Parts: sequence; C-alpha cells; structure tokens
Amino acid sequence: MESRQARIAEVRRDTKETQIRVRINLDGTGQAQLNTGVGFFDHMLDQIARHGLVDLEVECTGDLHIDGHHTVEDVGIALGQAVAKAVGDKKGLVRYGHSYVPLDEALSRVVVDFSGRPGLHMDVNFTRAMIGALDTQLVFEFFQGFVNHALVSLHIDNLKGVNAHHQCETIFKAFGRALRMAWTVDERAADVIPSTKGCL
Repeated sequence: MESRQARIAEVRRDTKETQIRVRINLDGTGQAQLNTGVGFFDHMLDQIARHGLVDLEVECTGDLHIDGHHTVEDVGIALGQAVAKAVGDKKGLVRYGHSYVPLDEALSRVVVDFSGRPGLHMDVNFTRAMIGALDTQLVFEFFQGFVNHALVSLHIDNLKGVNAHHQCETIFKAFGRALRMAWTVDERAADVIPSTKGCL
C-alpha cells in the first residue's frame, strides 16, 4: 500500500503590521511552539494543537503597541492558509467535524465543513470585554481570517457560560476537536473527494 504524503505546511506572511510564520503538521501529536506576544491567545492556540492532535508552530511579531487586532486576525489568516495547503486536494477527508466541549459552567459547540467555501456563523456573547490581554472581539476576527483562507464553513455557538475564560477555552478546544474529526482520513474512501461534485 502506497504511503500517504505528509500533511505538513509552512506559511510566512509579512506586512507592515505583522510578520508571521506558521508551520502545521496535521498528523502530529499535539506539540506547540507559540509566540504571538498575547499570552492568552497563545493559550488558545495551544488548545487547537492539543485537541486537534496537530503539531503547531506560530511566531508573530505584531504592532502590539497599537493593540492586538492585527496580530490575532493575521495569525488566523496565516493559519487558514497553512491548513489549506496541508489538506491539499482533500481526497479521503471525512470533511465534516463537530464537537461539544464543556468547562465547568461553560459549554460550546463547533461544527466545520471543508467545503471549499468560506462562511462563518458565530453566536457568542462574552461576559467580559478582555481576557488577559485579549480583546474578546478579536476572537471573531481570528475565526473570520481563518475561514476566509482555509475555505471552510464554520459554526461556533457558546451555549452556556458565565466565566469569559471558560467560554473562550471551550470554543477553541471544540474547534480543535472538530478540525481533527474533519481532516481525518477515511480509509474506506482514501482516494475519493468527499463530494458528489467530485471536487471541493
């Protein structure tokens, strides 16, 4: 049986606002090396790696003297680009993934489709404006940047939650687990594009 090509991708994205390098291995073990300058954001990216079982490296130098907006959004863009490269032609992918994740009083649901079409629906009412140095408005910007460049449909719903840290962490954990399900290779259809159209 022919071995499957390694699903590894690296992206560099340099602008006047941010300089970013992202490297991802979809078939990793959950190892992460993260340095965005926004501590809580690094903590959330770590959840993607751990629960998505991917090896993830993110290095970002951004204009944090202004605020975290460009850093968080642009990391989402670069991560989306890396994921799109790593999944390749999508042959054999399960394609769809979903996860419910609780953390104490908080509960979130994330559903993803590697459809080739970008779309984000996010229903989250954070109970605080800031979590550490992360503006909670930027969580939407991160996911918007991701879906635009990974070309996925993504639904994120925080169903319950009082503590904003818990709300956010359940979202990112569920996101990692939904991705892991979606980009798993279905050995029963390893050489088949998972669409009646024959392409994604």
